[in-house]
Amino acid sequence: MRGDRVEIVVDAGGVTKTYDVVATRAGRRVEVVSRRGLIEVSELTRGGTAVRTARFMASRVIALVEHPAPRTRARRAPGRGAGAATA
Repeated sequence: MRGDRVEIVVDAGGVTKTYDVVATRAGRRVEVVSRRGLIEVSELTRGGTAVRTARFMASRVIALVEHPAPRTRARRAPGRGAGAATA
């Protein structure tokens, strides 16, 4: 969902660097995969196509924090639901 964000903190030889991967448009999501010593963070479309990808060596990653987008309740259409007058 738009607003999903993953924050990655990496050891860069005595200092730390922080990277953010954010779902920038509605319908996109951020996915984290760990494979063969690499951590891959991708922004994906609804169809699963990668828009952008960041890869980090797992041995250098200090922290990986996922910040999901706030989920809101679906609003009811006007004139429907409890309290609506029916004729």
